[in-house]
Amino acid sequence: MAVYTDVSPAELEAFLAGYDMGTLTSFHGIAEGVENSNFLVQTTTGSYILTLYEKRVRREDLPFFIGLMRHLAGRGLSCPEPVARRSGEVLAELAGRPAAMVTFLPGVSVRRPTAEHCAELGRGLAQLHLAGADFAMRRTNNLSVSGWRPLFNAADGQADTVAPGLGETIATELAALEQSWPKGLPEGVIHADLFPDNAFFLDDKLSGIIDFYFACTDYLAYDVAVCLNAWCFEPDGAYNITKGRALLAGYEAVRALSDAEKAALPRLARGAALRFLLTRLVDWLNVPEGALVKPKDPLEYLKKLRFHRAVDNAQDYGLAA
Repeated sequence: MAVYTDVSPAELEAFLAGYDMGTLTSFHGIAEGVENSNFLVQTTTGSYILTLYEKRVRREDLPFFIGLMRHLAGRGLSCPEPVARRSGEVLAELAGRPAAMVTFLPGVSVRRPTAEHCAELGRGLAQLHLAGADFAMRRTNNLSVSGWRPLFNAADGQADTVAPGLGETIATELAALEQSWPKGLPEGVIHADLFPDNAFFLDDKLSGIIDFYFACTDYLAYDVAVCLNAWCFEPDGAYNITKGRALLAGYEAVRALSDAEKAALPRLARGAALRFLLTRLVDWLNVPEGALVKPKDPLEYLKKLRFHRAVDNAQDYGLAA
């Protein structure tokens, strides 16, 4: 989440007139994240999240995201549910952007996840995968291996301004992963961006998963790899195998990984690290002037990438033998 596009009270009041959700009492922008413009909106009927879609979110992908949230909520997963307008439509336009209102989920994200949080997250991720198994729509993961070279090219030769030798490191890693990316693994709906700020907890229990705007159809184990990167490293860059063991055990308590998925996990985790290194690098180099946004340090994922390159098998992540 972030704020790139400002919305005035008058614009928002006119927008809300299309809903049966009372009158506006307050709203403010949410600065976390890097993708869309998000606002917490309070009305006389409750709290909602307003999202204005921009940057990497394509208009033609919005029906997938909206449909997926409705589907998952209908299967019992705690996630935001799109709110329909009086016309019956979910999408509208505000401040020149496609926009939607979704329900507000109670809970707080955790900045320093414990092993218990990781176990909860693992179970929740597996439940998401099972709940999405019969979702009929598909969306290609444009930020998987085929999309990494265009991202690298978008850095326009400026990688070494962030860290000396970074460009060569990325180029070498990219070539290796393009040649050896796993094939034929179980696939389905994945979240693809399930970081701690996209998961809510109440009393240390997972209370909801949010921000489905990278969701797509891809290897289920790749989603696990994304979460190992996002949840199981310490601020100094060290991998916490206790957290990894908890996350993987939580996941497998709901959905067992196949032997092929286990064998591919180190490669998938390495690819996930490169994906976030590249997107963070591009964002770092291209922050819009005046945007209320906090770009994230790409070098955090350079450290993680180096760790993954030394991993021999999934047991190094804490997977039970």
